[in-house]
Amino acid sequence: MSLYSDNFRIFGPVPSRRLGHSLGIDLVPFKTCTYDCLYCQLGRTTVKTLERKVYVPPEEIVQQLAEKLKQPQPVDYITLSGSGEPTLYLKTAELIGRIKVMTDIPVAVLTNGSLLWDKTVREGLMEADLVIPSLDAGNDPLFQLVNRPCPGIIFDKMVAGIQQFKQEFKGALWLEIFLLDGITATQAAVEEIAFHALHISPDKVQLNTVSRPPCEKNARAVPRARMLRLAEMFDAPAEVIADYENIHGESGFAASREEVFDLISRRPCTLEDVAGGLSIHRNEAIKHLEQLVHEERIVAVAQGERNYYRRIAGAAERGSG
Repeated sequence: MSLYSDNFRIFGPVPSRRLGHSLGIDLVPFKTCTYDCLYCQLGRTTVKTLERKVYVPPEEIVQQLAEKLKQPQPVDYITLSGSGEPTLYLKTAELIGRIKVMTDIPVAVLTNGSLLWDKTVREGLMEADLVIPSLDAGNDPLFQLVNRPCPGIIFDKMVAGIQQFKQEFKGALWLEIFLLDGITATQAAVEEIAFHALHISPDKVQLNTVSRPPCEKNARAVPRARMLRLAEMFDAPAEVIADYENIHGESGFAASREEVFDLISRRPCTLEDVAGGLSIHRNEAIKHLEQLVHEERIVAVAQGERNYYRRIAGAAERGSG
């Protein structure tokens, strides 16, 4: 049973290192993306595509957002992000426009930047206040190795698309660069990335690295001291945003999973119940739930249009993971 069959698209607000209290909107099904990145904390991409669709009607998202905004909670940004690539959503322009009518809260878009060469994609993001695209490599071989893009995405074209968007966009553009130890965190590799960043001319550069269990074991975190040195290579203001306090191995991840299991042991929960109850990102909750289902410790049960997760009778208090 797919986690995405739960039709609630709004998650949070979740604490964000960059955006304060971020109220997220998930626009595409779980792991529907143009990339299949080595470092993705959600695992392998299950639907790698360039096809843009209306996965959910904008009015449904707006209705859910309106209900969420009635709650007395701080929100610094409404963020189009989630468990896949948000620019695969065909009606971003309409959605952002409708959000702007209903609230003064700024809109941010977290994108891998892979489709910004497409004029319609760029136009769809023009009313956003902040766009954060990614650039994880400075040449095509490393791009293919790290991001594993969908066929049809060409490195030079992708970079030119980000550059073109920056020239047209009136809001703020921060460029996120995800570095991997032994792969892209070398002097030569970062020099190439910095060269492209110089021509993109972002308002800010943000360096990130692995802090949660990645898709592939060879995706390793870069030590903080080296990240700080590499940040000095960029012309634009650069900062290290990697969450070093929460970097953990599988044992740390299993401990957090136990908190999810404990919550579900007390009462059946939806995906949003877990994310909200434990103050974790919806994407992180998805990963915990999938692993607990795989371990046959919990089961998903449909109730109306929503999925509830409940403990399987006799399931161990602590799994083998």
